[in-house]
Amino acid sequence: MPVGTAATVKAMCPGEVRALGADIVLGNTYHLMLAPGAERVAELGGLHKFMNWPRPILTDSGGFQVMSLAKLRRLDERGVVFQSHVDGSRHELTPERAMEIQRLLGSDIQMQFDECVRLPCARAEADRAMRLSLRWAERSKAAFGAQPGPEIFGIVQGGVETDLRIESAHALTGIGFDGYAIGGLAVGEPQAEMLATIEAVAPHLPSDRPRYLMGVGTPTICSRACRTPYRPCHA
Repeated sequence: MPVGTAATVKAMCPGEVRALGADIVLGNTYHLMLAPGAERVAELGGLHKFMNWPRPILTDSGGFQVMSLAKLRRLDERGVVFQSHVDGSRHELTPERAMEIQRLLGSDIQMQFDECVRLPCARAEADRAMRLSLRWAERSKAAFGAQPGPEIFGIVQGGVETDLRIESAHALTGIGFDGYAIGGLAVGEPQAEMLATIEAVAPHLPSDRPRYLMGVGTPTICSRACRTPYRPCHA
């Protein structure tokens, strides 16, 4: 799933992205909220038409920016107020507004609004953010409503604390989503902890629903001359 954060996969035309085998691309709620604006995209016919991509689009909710732009935001139970990194203007993202933006964009898979924390972090911080994300999950689901067509995914949080992750997975399943994502990984923790967390959580997610591992970054590259991705080359 190539990243098209601001409605484009950088340096590539849509036909080139498709020719490489991509069936779905990702757009970002926070960045598209700033420019060109969700309402403007809706007026222009939606994100598919705007970026000339007639295939599925998944939109992140802005939860990653809650972490990555921590110095430019204020967080409370209601949501997050950001100071734009572009022009300093102030914008509020709540679960309700995040779902409204994604509805205006017209994406096919819409993510709940959550809080992603940077790792490593104290257990108490992982617990706080996980429980806030669950409350926001309920609000996101309610705001999403019964839209015909798009789907909404819940996001498992809890740092690298296995019991918190499993609790999050079970609670999200109880709320009921069309698919489930494992978020908040590849954000500073050792790779071994990331893999162990994935292995612990996956069995607790419904096997009859899509499961999505969010933003895990660059694949492991072999250190030998062949630079083989994903696995050791044994050269």
